[in-house]
Amino acid sequence: MIRSAQASTVSFLRRVIAQKTSVGASSTTVARRALSDAPKPSPSLLAGDTGRKATHLHHAMTSFLALATPVVMFTPDSYTDGAVDKVFGVLVATTISAHSWIGMNYVATDYVPKISKSLLGPARVFNAALGLVTLVGLSKIALNNQGGVKGAIKGLWRPAQKEEIDIAVVEIDVYKKK
Repeated sequence: MIRSAQASTVSFLRRVIAQKTSVGASSTTVARRALSDAPKPSPSLLAGDTGRKATHLHHAMTSFLALATPVVMFTPDSYTDGAVDKVFGVLVATTISAHSWIGMNYVATDYVPKISKSLLGPARVFNAALGLVTLVGLSKIALNNQGGVKGAIKGLWRPAQKEEIDIAVVEIDVYKKK
């Protein structure tokens, strides 16, 4: 009888240890999966913030903007006028649009479901539209012949030029018409 009690106790302890080990292992695995950056299937093409690639791309764009923008802005105009300015402007326009689109998707993913989970889709559509409008607007600025993005930024600090009318020229025109 003692041996059967010992055997049942041992088997009971083995079962408890096995259950705790399997529960501990599965909960650890579940916790690891929840915290991992493993790519999750994207619910739509508008979800720009899902997966490791989006995070990596977002950080790469941040680094590009932080490093390349000051270099081009402080380069003399004689070196950057023309094709260099236009290419840089379109590249900056694309990078800023994509960066803001991914960043706003992160904001939407974090905060929109707190209001309503059904608004997440429309918020993503709005973010994509905003990114597209940003791309079109900045690209138009980049491709104009008045200095592009660099000229627009410099124009913020330039004082407005007043047009001075030469009175003598106006008087001559008036006399010629008579």
